[in-house]
Amino acid sequence: METTDINLYTFGSHKSLKDLCEKLGDSDFCADLGLRYPYLGGSMAKRISSVAMVEELGRIGMLGFFGAAGLPFSVVESAVDRLAGADFPCGFNLIHSPQEPDLEKALAELYIRKGVRLVEASAFLALTLPLVRYRTHGIHRLPDGTIVVPNRIIAKVSREELAEKFFSPPPEKLLQELVAEGAITAEQAGLAARIPLAQEVTAEADSGGHTDNRPALALFPTIQSVALRMQAKYDYAVKLRAGLGGGIATPAAAAAAFAMGAAYIMTGSINQACIESGTSDEVRRMLAETRQADVSMAPAADMFEMGVTVQVLKRGTMFPMRAAKLYEIYRAYACLEDIPTAERDKLEKTFFQAAMSDIWQNTRSYFLERDPRQVERAERDPKHLMALVFRWYLGQAAHWAKDGQVSRKMDYQVWCGPAMGAFNEWVAGSFLEPPARRTVSTVALNIIFGAAVLTRANILRYQGVQLPPEALNIQPLEYTQIKEYLS
Repeated sequence: METTDINLYTFGSHKSLKDLCEKLGDSDFCADLGLRYPYLGGSMAKRISSVAMVEELGRIGMLGFFGAAGLPFSVVESAVDRLAGADFPCGFNLIHSPQEPDLEKALAELYIRKGVRLVEASAFLALTLPLVRYRTHGIHRLPDGTIVVPNRIIAKVSREELAEKFFSPPPEKLLQELVAEGAITAEQAGLAARIPLAQEVTAEADSGGHTDNRPALALFPTIQSVALRMQAKYDYAVKLRAGLGGGIATPAAAAAAFAMGAAYIMTGSINQACIESGTSDEVRRMLAETRQADVSMAPAADMFEMGVTVQVLKRGTMFPMRAAKLYEIYRAYACLEDIPTAERDKLEKTFFQAAMSDIWQNTRSYFLERDPRQVERAERDPKHLMALVFRWYLGQAAHWAKDGQVSRKMDYQVWCGPAMGAFNEWVAGSFLEPPARRTVSTVALNIIFGAAVLTRANILRYQGVQLPPEALNIQPLEYTQIKEYLS
């Protein structure tokens, strides 16, 4: 058969392409959440996923999560108030905080008190009481027997055993604890035993931040299989769904996710490079130059003692190597005083750029306000004191990057996955190559629109139409062009 010269953007009609964009993924998922497109902007800590980003995604019919992790309580509360009453769907992050359980509890209570109906649960290693309390708050039964659950959780996991926990009903032990506390009634606990803790779970593949670096092609089918198995096991009245995040940075990746059966896709690293993100212009420039191999794993500040790692940018910064060195020293010595003098001098001159005793005093003052129990423990346990001092560097490295502190550029911690390199390759030579032109709405619409075009191309190919290679070379379109196609 001869190759057919077809412009996939205009083949058929604008309406058919528009309809295809809106039919990607799970249409019931979009209807449930009030979305036009099955596209989610995942939460990035320290409000890198900013209010502005959430607003922009909401205005184009997508869903954004505010990055609440690592922020003072008052800052999160302010963001909740700003987004209250929005005429578009939005959500907030609730991150697992094993080192600061009171903070996790306080955020869950804030979301309940302020009427936040959707959270993204991320980095959970085990289910916690605040998470279950949030999900079960206000659960009730309608006269027709329907169970209504006002609060929704979309969990983000990298392992099938965690997906199984989220797809299961809330643990009976935690439900009974809530009953004993008076947080829910015995009747509500009975209803909660008939619902999944999370109806949707995002399979988090090779992403920025907390990740197990799982390949999407292996991870997603596994999580989807867990969803089907748990659906059959519990015979829920609602449908369990699996989405895919990690590595979604091009139309081809999005189209592949939908072809595998993803109910929705979630992006992260590429949003950080957009002008609405809550990071610095310097970081955006660094991200715009990133290639796929320019990322590495480094110790995580929030779970440092547990050996948990996060994926970060390594090009243009020494942070991954320095953070790994700190963890190596932490494992080798019982306290700061045991560190050899030459090693201590090197840390103070290059890593901390201050005396460790001064760092401890600053850290002590911080935790006296945030969580005094950390100070009490550190004054009893020298190794914990050392961990808090080392965590100071890890935490500040993220702030130096976010704030664009040029003098500490070599210590920038920038959460980033290989998707950033894929995106940069795709937009090379286009109007989206300069970081100043990257808006989250233009990037998101290009990815969902391009995924629809590639899906249309595959339909034609399955019907025997041979397309020229250039027809599959989806180029970024200006925002106004895409809006014209989708109007």
